[in-house]
Amino acid sequence: MTAFLEVSGVAKKFRGLVAVDNVSFALDKGEIFAIIGPNGAGKTTLFNLLAGVFKPDSGAIAFEGRAIAGLAPEKICQAGIARTFQIVRPFPGLSVLENVQIGALLRRHDPHAAARAAGEILRRLDLWDKRGQLAASLTLPDRKRLEMARALATEPKLLLLDEVMAGLRPTETDRIVAILKDLARESGLTVLLIEHVMRAVMALAQRILVLHHGAAIALGEPAAVVRDPRVLECYLGADALE
Repeated sequence: MTAFLEVSGVAKKFRGLVAVDNVSFALDKGEIFAIIGPNGAGKTTLFNLLAGVFKPDSGAIAFEGRAIAGLAPEKICQAGIARTFQIVRPFPGLSVLENVQIGALLRRHDPHAAARAAGEILRRLDLWDKRGQLAASLTLPDRKRLEMARALATEPKLLLLDEVMAGLRPTETDRIVAILKDLARESGLTVLLIEHVMRAVMALAQRILVLHHGAAIALGEPAAVVRDPRVLECYLGADALE
């Protein structure tokens, strides 16, 4: 059976610096999969390869059996892959609803239909009551959820989340975790997340890939990965098991 997303031996260098080093993994449809590792491990570069920001120097990426490595970001989004960004940058002078409506226009060319779709997503992410506020006025937790809403508005099959829980309090993290679990269960959405908040990773991920210096050093179920000596040494530390 063809994997929903298959990454085979991808590599990327920048002026001789190896950012991603021969990384391979595959996702099943409906899976929640996490990528973790220390800062500078190549996680966001890998996301940028998947989203079309960069073309891999070598290797292959296939989504639903179709080769997508090197396609433009808009083509990859049209194919059904949406992503958030580590630094959230909504359109500050537009309302919360208008920000999400822009994403919905990818699939729904009628502005009224796009607005209705955007409203449904805002309700799901507990942002409906703030739909008329300017995006610039939102708190960090609300801006994080708005970033998710903008990506979800494109109606993706695969959602790439880049540290959407960074800087949030535990209660705010748990709120996003609950939202993602509901989305995956109810719509079959496949989620690939980069995350440092292990509270969220352990609650969400069915499998974890660990990167270090651009290379994969561990891949498997969370309980096994967090006990891997290489992962403890380079990232989690011995205290992670206490």
